[in-house]
Amino acid sequence: MTLTLLQTLAASFIWGINTLFLLSAGLSNVEAFAANAFFTAGQVIFEIPTGVVADTKGRRTSFLLGSATLLVSTLLYLLMWWIHAPFWGWAIASILIGLGFTFFSGAVDAWLVDCLAFAGYKGNLESVFAKGQIAAGSAMLAGSVAGGFIAQATNLGVPYILRAVVLAATFVTAFFVMKDLGFTPVQGTGTLNETRRILKASIDNGLRNRPVRWMMLAAPLTSGVGFYAFYAMQPYLLELYGNEKAFGIAGLAAAIIAGAQIIGGMAVPLVRRLFSRRTSILVMVAILTAAGLVLIGWVSTFALAVALLVVWALTWAAGGPIRQAFINGEIPSEQRATVLSFDSLMGSAGGVVIQPTLGKVADVQGYSASYFVAGALQAAAIPFILLARKERAKSDPIR
Repeated sequence: MTLTLLQTLAASFIWGINTLFLLSAGLSNVEAFAANAFFTAGQVIFEIPTGVVADTKGRRTSFLLGSATLLVSTLLYLLMWWIHAPFWGWAIASILIGLGFTFFSGAVDAWLVDCLAFAGYKGNLESVFAKGQIAAGSAMLAGSVAGGFIAQATNLGVPYILRAVVLAATFVTAFFVMKDLGFTPVQGTGTLNETRRILKASIDNGLRNRPVRWMMLAAPLTSGVGFYAFYAMQPYLLELYGNEKAFGIAGLAAAIIAGAQIIGGMAVPLVRRLFSRRTSILVMVAILTAAGLVLIGWVSTFALAVALLVVWALTWAAGGPIRQAFINGEIPSEQRATVLSFDSLMGSAGGVVIQPTLGKVADVQGYSASYFVAGALQAAAIPFILLARKERAKSDPIR
């Protein structure tokens, strides 16, 4: 919980103003979302290699490398903004930030699940993931609100300085308190051979594992749309509000997502009691989030857009721990980090294509039209979840 809180707090200082930060550096909408796409491209490129690091060298090593990489790349982002760097500079810096997050993506969940098994934990995984989501939501709420108002009172660069400071604190904390319990690092035959071996095992336990496969194939749509919907909400809310300098209002979007994570995590036990299968919950989440995005694009007032954003975020947050439990229940410990990284890779791949595409729609037709298209793409994920449901996976029934 402590590591999740620190990591999320560091990241969230800039989540409420990141798109505005890029636009203030002279980038267009297409370039700003293309920079975000390079971030997700970095995740696609490095997910498997960093998953191999976690499955061979240890989850602690992976977490420390992630903290250090994000610290350096955050400072590079700040430099790019200061000198009004050309787009290719933003592309390189964004890829490095993506690299930093890939060190976290599979390693943290794998570390947690292995430690729980080592400790003899007999409870359900949703409860643990929900508590982690509450911790992350609390940190995101504090960080995003603070980042928005600090940027409004100073400038858009100060939240990035705060992010670097907290990342340094995260590295120091993990160095002293994180231990790989229930996991023994593999003494392999070399990085390339280990990459081949674990990649094959990840495919066998991922894409060739039918229930996991369908969830992974839905991820490019749900994650890609989620990335865009979150980052586009910053300038869209300012447009509806009528004041492009009200950075505190832009931070409201991130604050709403954070609050939704907290409430969604608390709601997981109740949601579990209302359904007998996890895929039933995930289908309902996909339907409601698709409808929410379409309605966000349809309304023309700030208050209604905020209200619909709350509904969308709450629905999305309630489904997160359910999906995590479904995926984790279908994969073995030995390849857990890499399979989870592969799952994250699939989501990031969708972001590479969807973010600049919807950014182009926003440039040509406006943000409202882009949210209509986002809702349609979200709805396209529903058939994949239904296919996962047909497989009757052992992790699907809620006990």
